[in-house]
Amino acid sequence: MDQKKILVVEDDLNLGFLLLDFLESMDFRVKLCRDGLSGLSTLEQQYFDLCILDVMMPNIDGFAFAKTMQKKGVETPFIFLTAKSMKEDKLEGYSLGAEDYITKPFDEEELACKINVVLRRHCQDVYASAPNQFCLGKYHFDYQRQELKTKQTTHRLTEKENEVLRLLCIHKNKVLRRDEAVQKIYGKKDYFLGRSFDVYISRLRKIFGKDSSIEIQNIYKVGFMLNVPEEQAVQNLSS
Repeated sequence: MDQKKILVVEDDLNLGFLLLDFLESMDFRVKLCRDGLSGLSTLEQQYFDLCILDVMMPNIDGFAFAKTMQKKGVETPFIFLTAKSMKEDKLEGYSLGAEDYITKPFDEEELACKINVVLRRHCQDVYASAPNQFCLGKYHFDYQRQELKTKQTTHRLTEKENEVLRLLCIHKNKVLRRDEAVQKIYGKKDYFLGRSFDVYISRLRKIFGKDSSIEIQNIYKVGFMLNVPEEQAVQNLSS
């Protein structure tokens, strides 16, 4: 099974290294950043299954970190692990989308349980419950039939083109992380599979070339975004 990757953003290096050792002992791959700006930079360049965030940090605090994630369309689940224990702080944390808000000092076993709960919840395949039919401008995409249709034409997609387009549709107007997409489609990640994935992105761009309202944007070192005007946003047509 692929190791889960956790980003820890914590300015207290003693605690940070303790968390690093503890999480690695649970067989997680862990990256430690000591401030919010370096944490954001790392998150933009790499895929992580979970972020553990301190709130009180230099340069950018944990709450601002979470707000920036939202603005950038990053959907990585996150947990606050902080000394700020006021009710108002907890409410702020949850309002920003935190999966949990854990106050210091904390029990390691309890933290481990909460991490596993979040990962299990997010590992339940969100794609399985996603729609199979989508509207994209003048196109109708039927995932089950591997068809991309207009009123005049029907384009039969290959299996991989079909899978890539569905991932883009599910993440419409949001970043689809390249590492995540490659893992989802091929079951593992490596350089050559990533290059193969890029080929299918190029093919889809050519297919949509006649509709200027649809763009598959390259997000440098992160992934891709299917940009569709809101009035043409991807819709579930299965109902």
